[in-house]
Amino acid sequence: MIYEEISDFLGALPSHRALAGLDLGTVTIGVSVSDLFLSVATPLETIKRKKFTVDAEKLLSLLTARNIGGIVLGLPRNMDGTEGARCQSTRAFARNLTRLTDLPITFWDERLSTVAAERALLEADTTRKRRAEVIDHVAAAYILQGALDRIRHLRAES
Repeated sequence: MIYEEISDFLGALPSHRALAGLDLGTVTIGVSVSDLFLSVATPLETIKRKKFTVDAEKLLSLLTARNIGGIVLGLPRNMDGTEGARCQSTRAFARNLTRLTDLPITFWDERLSTVAAERALLEADTTRKRRAEVIDHVAAAYILQGALDRIRHLRAES
């Protein structure tokens, strides 16, 4: 099921299961995972996209192997907050994925996540070649970490 509000998503999550963060691009899907306490996001890998069925099979296999309890998909809003064609494509991917899995799915505003990931990799003095290899799953970790921070804040309020 897809949850627009992260608070609703939080209510649907099974306990003691990690989350996955996805940075969905046209060529690749960056994947990150959280710890079981939902406090830290870690970059995992980048999946080279082929077609939806192949991409979904690889992704779901990865999520099953890691006993993932929910998915946070980066939503690429425009800088003014509006949703364009890339958001529509991401929402369509999420709808198609719900036909293949019962995992709860939510969205997280990913504006500037790739910029932040690039900056962090530059500060770490990563080579251009290595940055190209890891940028997508590092960006996925930024997306997931934003959602985890919000979840932690929601839990502190209740």
